[in-house]
Amino acid sequence: MKSRVAVLVAATVSTTLAATMTTVGLASARPRAQDLPVTVMTAEGPVRGAVADAVRTFQGIPYAAPPTGEARWKGPQPVRHWSSPLVAHASMSACAQPADQPISIEGGGSEDCLYLNVTTPARRTTGRLPVIVWIHGGSFTYGDGATYRAAKLAAAQQGAMVVTINYRLGAFGFLTSPGLRAPANLGLLDQQAALKWVNRNARAFGGDPRNVTIMGQSGGGYSVCAQLVSPGARGLFSKAIVQSAGCVGPDGSFTRTQAQANGLAVAKAADCDDLRTVDSCLRRRSTAELIEASVSGHDGYRPVVDGEVLPEAPSQAIAAGRFARVPVLHGSTHDEMSGLAGLDEILTGRPLAAEEYAKKVTEQFGKEAPAVLAEYPVANYLAPGAALSAVLTDSEWSTAALDTQRALARYTPVYAYDFAETSAPYFKSVPRPASFSLGTGHMIDLAYLFDNDLFEPLDTAQAGLSDTVIIYWSRFASTGQLNGYGMPAWKRFTTRSPYVQRLASGRIGQTDFAADHHYAFWKALAAIRDRRGLGRA
Repeated sequence: MKSRVAVLVAATVSTTLAATMTTVGLASARPRAQDLPVTVMTAEGPVRGAVADAVRTFQGIPYAAPPTGEARWKGPQPVRHWSSPLVAHASMSACAQPADQPISIEGGGSEDCLYLNVTTPARRTTGRLPVIVWIHGGSFTYGDGATYRAAKLAAAQQGAMVVTINYRLGAFGFLTSPGLRAPANLGLLDQQAALKWVNRNARAFGGDPRNVTIMGQSGGGYSVCAQLVSPGARGLFSKAIVQSAGCVGPDGSFTRTQAQANGLAVAKAADCDDLRTVDSCLRRRSTAELIEASVSGHDGYRPVVDGEVLPEAPSQAIAAGRFARVPVLHGSTHDEMSGLAGLDEILTGRPLAAEEYAKKVTEQFGKEAPAVLAEYPVANYLAPGAALSAVLTDSEWSTAALDTQRALARYTPVYAYDFAETSAPYFKSVPRPASFSLGTGHMIDLAYLFDNDLFEPLDTAQAGLSDTVIIYWSRFASTGQLNGYGMPAWKRFTTRSPYVQRLASGRIGQTDFAADHHYAFWKALAAIRDRRGLGRA
């Protein structure tokens, strides 16, 4: 299945030593196809994959029974075993989702979607491979695992078994409505079922079930935050990578009240708002009808603090040390909101004017707008759009990132980064504003880690940064540390020494993240708002 870039939606559309270090990429000596078996025996039955270049791939493996029919809105159930080899040469359906966003999956997916994909080196290695389980983003409403092709991560010098997963999305994975007899966090339960599959089957693929890293970006990163807190995930992973998601501050979760309000809106849109019959009524609705009734966009669905799967909000639990204390690699992109900041220019063909910038800041921050405009004067930026990008990025993403790193570091090893490539690839066929550079916006870091048809190809410098980042990520998955292989030093983030690594072509090293992203200003502004009873800026 391929993602399509049909429209520009800002919330989603929103490195290095290439000349001096050896490329990690794919192994230079191509392995023979027979180096590792193409057919492996899993706990559920034999699976036949394929070998291409330096990797083996096994696509479309079911990790749970189809959640269809009577199983809709039930927890993941065991898959039926098989005896003949399952030919795992093609990905299976994505989970059902709306088709109105750039990262929507073509065809809209299906409720029969609980599949995963495995990529490993094709060559026999010494020892067992670390396992990386990739949880895709998409605001808990869009995307799939198969579009993130993981050959570069799997065939890195360190080597890894990379598992990309689907999990139920939107109304099928996170709907909470009075009268609906269903767990609140089916998507999180699916992720845990996939981790249990890894625990059962990693050895069959050469992986180490005792060395599992969960990794996610945006909605997938918030999923990792939730799994750090969820009792059902304890012992299923030993490290975590969180990209572009704050586990503290806005932590990506809903209260039950928030979730139920959204659920009632879905039930009403589906003509199922009689609380006495809402359960049976919603279950009679087709997939297409529920998609039509669902809240779409980026704000409708989140993990729900239900007291069971997610006993408390990640912000609260992590601040108190009530989470799985595993090593964490955490960071964000330097220009998370550049896509949104450039949207007006893309739509109108006219750069944002200074007075329009001031108006947008005023609409966003109200009485605090003069202080924001003084902190981010247009004169300090190449264009008003660039100033707006900095304001939105720092207020909504960067402050939460540093808060998260500080909270985690009180209890567990943390490594922090700022992905700050000034010239990065972008989404294919999507125009860029002419008045300012988008830098590294939301999702763009993924172009350096995966092959994905969403993104433009990397140029030579970007490919060098990709190699470096992949070495770092794969070494962390293997050892929980980042130094080695002659790489630029990357110190641990601590509360006393909040070290953040800048990741950019030819500019890898320590960065003053707090100063660069105006952290002190936003914390002071938040304190003022709290005193006024206005909540977080």
